[in-house]
Amino acid sequence: MDVAYAEVEISSSVSGPKLFKVYDNFEIIAPKIIPETYKSFTFIHGDGDVGTIKSVTYGDGTSTKHTIDAIDRSNLIFSWTFFEGDALKGIINTATHHLKFIPSPNGGCVFKQTFVIRYKGDAKLIDNIINGTKEAIKNTFKKMESYAIDHPEV
Repeated sequence: MDVAYAEVEISSSVSGPKLFKVYDNFEIIAPKIIPETYKSFTFIHGDGDVGTIKSVTYGDGTSTKHTIDAIDRSNLIFSWTFFEGDALKGIINTATHHLKFIPSPNGGCVFKQTFVIRYKGDAKLIDNIINGTKEAIKNTFKKMESYAIDHPEV
């Protein structure tokens, strides 16, 4: 079984706590501001805390299920694992994401998201999946960051 690891880092002028709060409401905000990417989220089990299982329907009609593995509000960290769905293309066993907002001296932060993709059986590492995931993370971050800037009440 092949395993792929990748990381995305983006500097932001927005504070880590503010961006964390926006991402903490991802299932509400993302379908409103990025409907072409995220159509809807459904809670299957839990209330959003660790152990919660959610289903995501994407703009292209595919879907995944994921579990919330960790939420550390004091250190601005989220972790989740995709484990089922046609968006995994039949070759991915799991895709685990770790997201962190690292405070920077200027009052902003560094957004850092790493992911580990574990392929099924003898499925091989596919670069376009990794590159596509990295681009999706960057595009989603920019939209979420813009939302945080445009909504000072958050």
